[in-house]
Amino acid sequence: MQQTRASAVFGKRREPHTVIIARGDQIRHFTVRPWLVACLGSALSAVAIGYLLATSYLVLRDDLIGASIARQARVQQDYEDRIAALRAQVDRITSRQLLDQQLMETKVSELLQRQSQLSRRHGRLSPILERAESELPAAAPAAAPAEEAAKPDQRVEIAPTTAPASLASAAPDFAFWTTRSATADALSNADKADRLFSAINNSLRTIETEQIDRVTTLAADADRTADAIADALEAIGLDPDRQDGKTGIGGPLIALDDKSSFDTRVRELDEALARLENVKKVALSAPIHNPAPSFAISSTFGVRRDPLLGTPALHAGVDFRVPYGNVARATGAGTVVKAGWYGGYGRMVEVDHGDGMATRYGHLSKVLVKVGDRVEYGSAVGQTGSSGRSTGPHLHYEVRRNGVAIDPLRIIRAGKKIAELL
Repeated sequence: MQQTRASAVFGKRREPHTVIIARGDQIRHFTVRPWLVACLGSALSAVAIGYLLATSYLVLRDDLIGASIARQARVQQDYEDRIAALRAQVDRITSRQLLDQQLMETKVSELLQRQSQLSRRHGRLSPILERAESELPAAAPAAAPAEEAAKPDQRVEIAPTTAPASLASAAPDFAFWTTRSATADALSNADKADRLFSAINNSLRTIETEQIDRVTTLAADADRTADAIADALEAIGLDPDRQDGKTGIGGPLIALDDKSSFDTRVRELDEALARLENVKKVALSAPIHNPAPSFAISSTFGVRRDPLLGTPALHAGVDFRVPYGNVARATGAGTVVKAGWYGGYGRMVEVDHGDGMATRYGHLSKVLVKVGDRVEYGSAVGQTGSSGRSTGPHLHYEVRRNGVAIDPLRIIRAGKKIAELL
């Protein structure tokens, strides 16, 4: 038997194990090394541990798979819940955008209707304002209310904010922030639209107010002017409403709404202008002007010493120191009722102005009209001279009311005030 090499473990020599196998005449022996024993033990241990692990896996596999499936199901459910919430939020945003869009369309329609109404009002106001400016030359020119600030074709177009179509299929976090951004944009656009509509609405309301204020001011000016002319005419004994066939009615204004208020104000302005036109017509036909404005007066109305006899006598008119051959002009509109030689007046023209008022132009050298002629203010009726009972060339001017002579200077002074209002 061969001697094996000794091994030392922690300084102690240990002999290797020898296995002897005898079979008949044959004898075999094996030397078992310690490292070989260690390898066999390790292999057996590894096999045992592997068997145990495999058995444990087979036993616990179903539980692990079930837990994993449950966890994945919970995660998927959470994602689906968040996506459903985002879809609901998108639906709310879309619904609000549709409502906002409908509201914007309604507001735009209302604005366009108001603009159209302002345009119609302007078309109605233009002729009456031109008429008012012609009747009231001293008044400030009327502003064009509708066409300066708002045109009918100027529309406000606001595009609604729409949610992205792929929002539901996007990642949850990205979709959440995108939805918040879309919501903020929608609210921002809605606020901007509201501010824009409010500004336009205020502008249109201002225009409407200016229209009504302008009409009211013109009506008040026309009434004041007509009243002033009427007072001056009444002061000299004329009836300023003699050609006004309207029935006397009145009362405080109680407006029903904006439209009726505007119509009422326009009607009031129209009535005021009609009255002013009538009063002006009466004033222009009345003998209120000076027949010789650039010439001095040589003899006034009233008792004076007769130039031929030297005795006190009534002078029924006013004498103007006008040279021979100057044109004598009518002091108001009327109809010629006398034209020719008339006693002490010499060549004389008498004009009937209506309402009992008449004027006479005496001592003319030539008569330029005939009975029945219609004359206007400033029309030539003759040429000055010294015909009849006269001491020299001049113009004798009389004003008579219902056949009674009145002081022409009082009429002329009132006419100066009236002329400032015509």
